[in-house]
Amino acid sequence: MDRNSRRAGEQGHDALQRVRREGRWWWVQARHTRRIWRWALLAAGVLFLALILLRRPLADWFWDEPQIEQLIEQGDRALAAGQLSSADGRGARDYFQAALALDGDRSEARDGLARTGAAALRSGEAALASGALEEAAEALALARQLQVPQQDSEALARQLRERRAAGAGLDALLAQARQALAAGRLDDTPDDALPLLQRVLELRPLDVTALEAREDALSDLLLRARAASEEGDVRQAARLLQRARDYDPGHADVPASQEALSRALESRARRAASELRRGRLDASIAQLQPALDAAGDEAVVAAQRERLAAALVKEGLRLAADYRFADAVARIDEAQRMQASPREVAAARQQVERARVARQSQQGRLAPSRAGRQQLERLLERLQQAEARGQLIAPPGASAFDALREAQSLAPDDPRVMAAAKRLLPASRHCFEDALRQNRVEAAGACLQAWQTLAPTTAAIGLARNRLALRWLAIGSERLGSGDVGFATRAAEQARQWQPTLAELPAFEARVRQAGDIGR
Repeated sequence: MDRNSRRAGEQGHDALQRVRREGRWWWVQARHTRRIWRWALLAAGVLFLALILLRRPLADWFWDEPQIEQLIEQGDRALAAGQLSSADGRGARDYFQAALALDGDRSEARDGLARTGAAALRSGEAALASGALEEAAEALALARQLQVPQQDSEALARQLRERRAAGAGLDALLAQARQALAAGRLDDTPDDALPLLQRVLELRPLDVTALEAREDALSDLLLRARAASEEGDVRQAARLLQRARDYDPGHADVPASQEALSRALESRARRAASELRRGRLDASIAQLQPALDAAGDEAVVAAQRERLAAALVKEGLRLAADYRFADAVARIDEAQRMQASPREVAAARQQVERARVARQSQQGRLAPSRAGRQQLERLLERLQQAEARGQLIAPPGASAFDALREAQSLAPDDPRVMAAAKRLLPASRHCFEDALRQNRVEAAGACLQAWQTLAPTTAAIGLARNRLALRWLAIGSERLGSGDVGFATRAAEQARQWQPTLAELPAFEARVRQAGDIGR
């Protein structure tokens, strides 16, 4: 019994030891497995980052390298076949340049381009030897594009020029040019001296005989330019001087010819200014126009043009005041051709149109009847009484201006009515200035309306309208800052009514709209 129990105990001990050994092994294996997974995850992360950072070089290695090799091989085959360049991109140059675009450091592609340039030179020489001058010129152009050594390309270019010159009969052209020069025919037709010499020098640029002949021809041409300047023919002088510059801008006689032309232009401008001071606008235009055609950008000419343009605008307004509207429009058109300020021209046209409308409304009225004449007498009497009281513009309805407007509606051409208008004109101007100085913009507007009615074509009206519009904007901006959007809106409307083209108006209107949107 004891033996059996001891044996059972030993077996149980052995089983326990085996369980312990196996459990420790599995624990060790699990521990090692966890380490392996950690290292595996770490290696995977490093590999993922490497793929992200090296994706471009790897892609280039996988894809561009075979493509570059293929392009270089295609270039070599095209070069061997003598197909140096092609419009469809299948020439040797095209393949090598495409390979170089993929890898700028690829020496095989650079060497291919150099070999293509050398082949182009050989092709040009062969074409030249066979008499195919155009093919030789194309091959030379390709060689130069591929930057072959300059001494090699220049040698081929010189041979090409000589062959062309031999075929073009340049000696005969040169003789014809010298005959034209002797006959004084310099530059009027293609068969004159300078055009013929230009053709010779294009093919033989170092031909001493041609260069000397051109020098003589240009000297004669510039001599004619200076003579034209002295005679006051600035158009001809400017044309001859420009033609000489086209052939040789560095000719020794160009500065003296330019100085002579400048003196002639100044003389023209002085005579135009003299005629303008005498009030002879047409004569001033006649003096200045040739200078404008010859050199309108010259400072002295441009300055005189500006003065003449301003005088033409002023004359147009004066003619409109005398009801000579067609002449007024013609003067303003001339001012526009003289590059007057577009803003001044537009304002002048508006004033002429207002004067035309006012005149038409006056002419459309019938002569007053007996009752009308009696009413006119009463109005003139009322006007004199208002003037005596000093009520020239105000109060509304009882002022001298109100009586004058009614009288004008009855008999605008009556001498007494016209005289009263002339008397009230200074008062309307003073009224406007006083009201504007005191920021009474409403009253200033009424005075300006009276001024405009009495003298619709005066040049000062446009400036006064502009000043009143600016004052409306200034006061409106101040009120807008204090939150009075309603007044600011009315100020914008008034400014647009008085001067719709005011530069500051759009920005102010935008501020008013924004303030209105915020207030909703």
